[in-house]
Amino acid sequence: MRIIKSEEISNAVKNLIIHSSVNLPDDTYNGLKTAFGQEISEQGKTVLNKILLNAEIAKNESKPLCQDTGLAVFFVEIGKEVAVEDKNITNAINEGTRLGYSEGFLRKSTCDPLSRKNIGDNTPAIIHYEFTDGEKIKIMYAAKGGGSENMSALKMMRPSDGKDGIIDFAVETMRSAGPNPCPPNIVGIGIGGNFERSAILAKKSLFRKLNEPNADPELAEMEKIIFEKINNIGTGPMGFGGVCTVLGVHITKEPCHIASMPVALNVECHSHRHSEIIL
Repeated sequence: MRIIKSEEISNAVKNLIIHSSVNLPDDTYNGLKTAFGQEISEQGKTVLNKILLNAEIAKNESKPLCQDTGLAVFFVEIGKEVAVEDKNITNAINEGTRLGYSEGFLRKSTCDPLSRKNIGDNTPAIIHYEFTDGEKIKIMYAAKGGGSENMSALKMMRPSDGKDGIIDFAVETMRSAGPNPCPPNIVGIGIGGNFERSAILAKKSLFRKLNEPNADPELAEMEKIIFEKINNIGTGPMGFGGVCTVLGVHITKEPCHIASMPVALNVECHSHRHSEIIL
């Protein structure tokens, strides 16, 4: 059995948070550059140019990409032959979250849902665990901003709604969202599982790289159709009009109950801050 000290996990989480807050991932940056080349709206091109400039300033001056530094969301894969020493892994990740948001001078956004009193250290982090073979721990992190999260949706669809119903749901959700989720967006769609599982699938699908094709041909075709339909809405970059409303659509599916077809859509803003590490 391999042993990892909790301090190692906390430090890794701290570094993931600080790095992600100022460095836009290459696939997202390149996706924005591609969008700039494809956009036909002059206002839309101006917005995309400023988004790219903002990313370069953030990287060069080590400043946050956005004032909304998000809630800390983690997907953690734990091998069956590894154990954490000292603190349990949840406490270790929360400690890393406290350190990352404090030492990175990042805005703390977690509050009590009713009193709205700020918790003060951006905990508790939202953590999803999966158990795997091996002796490693994979930690995937995303800083999830409130504007895009608020435009996400979940619908318990009828099985008879089929693929056309899913496509219509995704397109109409993004049409209603308009400029609120800070487009151009990345859209994650989870199909199947149950009520809560579909939402987790939708969010995890956002970690797939923008230029990485879906391994399932049927889902790849649906992604292409939804991508084109949303970009034909005309919302454009930050709602200023144009053909670049989304940079990518990622779909994941799992089996579900024969009477159900849960579909969740998780929206990510153009500041798609995410990174991962394997310990």
